[in-house]
Amino acid sequence: MKTDRLLFGAAYYDEYLPYDRIETDMEMMEKANINVIRIAESTWSTWEPQEGVFDFTHLHRMLGASAAHNISVIVGTPTYAVPTWLAAKCPDVLTQTHDGPERYGRRQNMDITHPIYLKHAEIIIRRLMEEVSSYDHVIGFQLDNETKSYDTCSDYAQKKFVAYLQKKFNHDPDALNHAFGLDYWSNRINAWEDFPDVRGTINGSLGAEYRKFQRMLVTDFLAWQCAIVREYARPDQFITQNFDYDWRSYSFGMQPEVNQWDAAKPLTVAGFDIYHPSAQDLTGKEISFGGAIARSVKKDNYLILETEAQGNHGWLHYPGQLRLQAFSHLASGSNSVMYWHWHSIHNAIESYWKGILSHNLKENATYREACTIGADFAKYGDRLKNLRKKADVALVLSNESLTGLQWFPVHADLTYNDIFRWLYDAFYELNIECDILSADDTDLFSQYKILVTPALYSVSDTLVSSLREYVEKGGYLISTFKTAFSNSELKIYTDDQPHGLTDVFGMTYDQFTDAVDVGLKDCVFPTGVNENNSATVREMNVHSVHYWMELLIPDTAKVLASYNHPHRGNYAAITENQFGEGSAFYLGCYFDAALLKGVLTYIVKSADIPLPTEQYPLIIKRGINDYDKEITYCFNYGDDPVTTTWRGREAMLLMQEKPVRDGDNITIPGWDFVVAEETE
Repeated sequence: MKTDRLLFGAAYYDEYLPYDRIETDMEMMEKANINVIRIAESTWSTWEPQEGVFDFTHLHRMLGASAAHNISVIVGTPTYAVPTWLAAKCPDVLTQTHDGPERYGRRQNMDITHPIYLKHAEIIIRRLMEEVSSYDHVIGFQLDNETKSYDTCSDYAQKKFVAYLQKKFNHDPDALNHAFGLDYWSNRINAWEDFPDVRGTINGSLGAEYRKFQRMLVTDFLAWQCAIVREYARPDQFITQNFDYDWRSYSFGMQPEVNQWDAAKPLTVAGFDIYHPSAQDLTGKEISFGGAIARSVKKDNYLILETEAQGNHGWLHYPGQLRLQAFSHLASGSNSVMYWHWHSIHNAIESYWKGILSHNLKENATYREACTIGADFAKYGDRLKNLRKKADVALVLSNESLTGLQWFPVHADLTYNDIFRWLYDAFYELNIECDILSADDTDLFSQYKILVTPALYSVSDTLVSSLREYVEKGGYLISTFKTAFSNSELKIYTDDQPHGLTDVFGMTYDQFTDAVDVGLKDCVFPTGVNENNSATVREMNVHSVHYWMELLIPDTAKVLASYNHPHRGNYAAITENQFGEGSAFYLGCYFDAALLKGVLTYIVKSADIPLPTEQYPLIIKRGINDYDKEITYCFNYGDDPVTTTWRGREAMLLMQEKPVRDGDNITIPGWDFVVAEETE
């Protein structure tokens, strides 16, 4: 979705505040050039304290005050946290999960398939929409909040699952048994009425299919909400959802519980919540990979609906980092930066997840830095909004493969998202911008010089054919271990691995094991160990391979590295193969990040992609603005100043308001950045 301005704001909760200060807050927001607030998504029990009893006092206070201060509003539907009266009226609204029954207290504990929950959710959505319909400054609506299935295993959900399987297998249980291999341990289902509780299954295909079904529940739930909201929304109002990511104390990888590409289809614009380490641990990687996923979901710009201000323990930014973070979001294609939240909360579980304001609710260093961001957004936003981005490299992600590696882990310390981030982060540090594709985006493969498949465990024959065609027509494919191992139902293919691609990669393998005291030898790629980029004795002996190794047997493939091990040394570890007009590279093991950057450097040069001289902590990002001018961001994610040489056409450093020409040096202080717009 294209916007007419950059949105800068925060979540605001008048109902949470310890005393009436709404005018003070709005004045402070206006001073900071905050132009949007998110409201309403958290407080169903405030809007409907008892069944059928409604009180929208706080809602109208927020809407009235924001209108008076020229601040737009995004209204969220409050369906992700049920009120006590609903749980008391219908206790099984609190869902059953793989771990047992939910209890009241935390949010997102309900069964999103329960008819009573859906009935009351629709009532509160419709009442809320009626209340806000007369306010012109409501610019959009957020559906629910970071929606998942919450692992619902209720009777309602499981009955829907059986009906889903009946339809998928044309009401033939034998087809189901064959597809999922249910003869094993006498798990055959010979009559649909005998279908067991899915929580007990030991069958990976059946278990993974239920996870896929749970993702479909999220897709259907958001589509249902979207249809209701659209009945009331004006044509100029957008509908979004704040998707999130896999969580490892911060946003880490692809969200395993939602197929975001499917769930986003009815939305006007994709919204995302990105949280990340800060202070000495700020790298920009989470903002970058999160933005790449966000762009991919609707193949367009997106909104950051939540990110940190002061944030969680250990996230307090250094001076300048709040600005660095905000402009990093824009550089990835966001049209907004919105903080969770405006004010720190004085009670409950998120009391120390601090907002822009601290608990004394006065101006502080974070607020003053936010004021500078708001001023720059207001002054330069017309040049920075709606950034169009195009990368030469795309990573192909797959919910089914992620689930497959949950059922059949590579290693306890190596998940699907670890492998994804291993690759993405290496490209990031090399300053090679990457897009993200869904495994269903096969029609887009040909747009990229390099495709990367991190542990693409689950593949259909259609996907295999698309990868073959991509390479044959001149593409460069990088695949890792555990690619093309099983079909879409996680049934392992019976031909040589990797399925359907052995001639593409020019190798095969039939054995694999844990990597213990293993290194790489005979490396063709640059290792960065010494000046001539050859593998030294130290590098040969270092235990650089970790967790997993496939014993690759080359046919037509060129060996880029072999295992340095007394008993595995005759097997290849990394290979390259010419296939048709393109090349395919296979990484048969997981190895040190520094060596990975050497491999990628070799491949990027082979694919004739310019390799920037700048590397992390200096990060370069580019895009095209609404005026068809190239925008270049140069970020310094480190303490020390860095100097870079401008290459290319003359440009204007926007905030310094000075020109820069080919050959000019630009020095960027620690935790700072420059933004240049081409002028030629």
